[in-house]
Amino acid sequence: FVPKTNNYLVNKEYIDYKGISIKKFEESVGFSNGAFASQYKNNRNIVSDKIENILSKYPDLSPDWLLTGNGEMLRSSSTPSVPVATPAEQGQGIPLIPIEAMAGYGTGEMQVLEYECDRYVVPAFKDAEFLIQVKGSSMLPKYNSGDIVACKKLPMDQLFFQWNKVYVLDTNQGALIKRVKAGSDDDHLLIVSDNERYEPFELHKKFIHSVAIVIGVIRLE
Repeated sequence: FVPKTNNYLVNKEYIDYKGISIKKFEESVGFSNGAFASQYKNNRNIVSDKIENILSKYPDLSPDWLLTGNGEMLRSSSTPSVPVATPAEQGQGIPLIPIEAMAGYGTGEMQVLEYECDRYVVPAFKDAEFLIQVKGSSMLPKYNSGDIVACKKLPMDQLFFQWNKVYVLDTNQGALIKRVKAGSDDDHLLIVSDNERYEPFELHKKFIHSVAIVIGVIRLE
């Protein structure tokens, strides 16, 4: 994937807007001293882990603009606010489970006990059964690393997919938070990331052990 505009040049525009030095920007997002300036001069793009750091440190910056140069540089102040989760008492609210424990949720085979999980009240998502934290940059700009997604478990014996919706899939290679589209035949699904740096791939249904649909994203307060 090649951004439509070089994101070092894009970032230089944002740095100028913020009125900070390149050195201060480098320090704030974890670049080694002089690394950003060097890459900027050589017209190179930013690697994905640094993009995550930038978006985490500067939440007013639009992920789509950073990745592609499209749209507005800053997030719109009119954008609807993300639902908020507040801590709940034991036995109440929705459990925040480790993503690796998703396969056993609701089966009695959880790798962590539910009472050991933090729990949150999320009024906007009454149908959610559990929360999971997003890791990595594959779903940018839809979800940032560290975002919390609210999920509803689906019965495997009555499973059908709504194409292009985001699901949490527990597979032989671990849990995936991805869009699901029709595969090349009835036995396969096409697994798609929102970040075009990640190639789509086909997954045989027999390698999927459990499925949950993502019904929203929240921010912990």
